[in-house]
Amino acid sequence: MDTDLLKTFLEVSRTRHFGKAAENLYLTRSAVSFRVKQLEGILGVELFERLRNNIHPTPAGERLLGHAEAVLTAWERAKQDISLSQQHTSQLTLAAGHNIWDAYLQEHLQPLHLGLPGVALRTEILTGTIMTRQLIERTLDIAITFEPPKLDDVELVQLAQIELRLVSDQMGCSLNEAQLQSYIKVDWGTAFNIMHAQEFSQLPVPVLHTSSARIALDFLNNNGGCAFLPDALISAGLADKKLYLVEGAQSIKRILYAAYLGKSERLAQIEQAIVLLVDKG
Repeated sequence: MDTDLLKTFLEVSRTRHFGKAAENLYLTRSAVSFRVKQLEGILGVELFERLRNNIHPTPAGERLLGHAEAVLTAWERAKQDISLSQQHTSQLTLAAGHNIWDAYLQEHLQPLHLGLPGVALRTEILTGTIMTRQLIERTLDIAITFEPPKLDDVELVQLAQIELRLVSDQMGCSLNEAQLQSYIKVDWGTAFNIMHAQEFSQLPVPVLHTSSARIALDFLNNNGGCAFLPDALISAGLADKKLYLVEGAQSIKRILYAAYLGKSERLAQIEQAIVLLVDKG
């Protein structure tokens, strides 16, 4: 099957608009429509319900979404594996949830590169659901997450404990005073949200709610306020007296895990990578 048909299907599904999909793919609208009809002809089902200004996938189209993503991911990986340079004998694919790169993995990328000679690295930022599916489909080697999948064939290794601290741009700010500041809430996962609701219900309604710690830090620096952020992002600000720990606010700790298939054909490289990823502190 022509992978361009799947790419077009996914873009129409994402935009819910043939015209916008055509713009994003640098195609004419008729070309996008033709590709979708081709794919529908191959599969023998309708993939979209075409109502006036309201295009959305049919039940068959919804079922195809995950398969289309998996096929394209596998195809991209196959192309990269085949075209590896003479200096690389294999490729290792790692994915992490939102915020984990900034909170932990950024400083581990160089040790991974240097410590895995002959291995080409591929990195992704994915949701937990997609990481789990790609692990099972063997298009992902290592998933790095706060909330690992609980599956029989998946091995888990604890990498580190991430400490999230409530910081403010105001020196000497107490937890009570933080209630009067703008609050920026970062999404650190289900366990964080539970503890946050239990221990910090007095914090105000967020002026910004984001899944990106980097966006939260930039917003805090530009506009003031307070937010829960990891040591990796706040250490420089604390040293430069641009950020301050909120007095009386306990930190919230999250455990970071690496998940991988125990029967992977790249098990030796995976285990070597995890040794390099484990926090030695």
